[in-house]
Amino acid sequence: MSPVIEQAVQARLVSSTPGTETVSATLRYDRADPFAVRMASPPDATLEGTEVSWAFARELLETGTDRQAGLGDVQVRPYGYGRTVLEFHAAEGTAMVHIRTADLRRFLKRTHALVPAGGEHLHLDVDHDLAELLRDAL
Repeated sequence: MSPVIEQAVQARLVSSTPGTETVSATLRYDRADPFAVRMASPPDATLEGTEVSWAFARELLETGTDRQAGLGDVQVRPYGYGRTVLEFHAAEGTAMVHIRTADLRRFLKRTHALVPAGGEHLHLDVDHDLAELLRDAL
């Protein structure tokens, strides 16, 4: 099994203007960074015209499909029937997207097949990470 899982999802981008826009986004999970999930939005879905990627805890995404989760830059909560809202807060503003909960659960199931919850620490390379941190200090 590949150490990286990617899944395309349709995200409904909610903005201050009337209506919503559907854009493609990519969810990514890498066994080398077992606690994190990344979500990338394509250039045409951003104000800057460049791809934007957010990293946040896999546990946050999982909790947020059932109840409100997160206090900081990323917040996740259920919305209506079959949708989950992801809110991304930055100095430039807030981005809010709706994603089908079934798509998120399918993605999470695949990540748990790769790295079961509670087993993330078994996939960390602490020695390598520490060496990288200290590399420039020497």
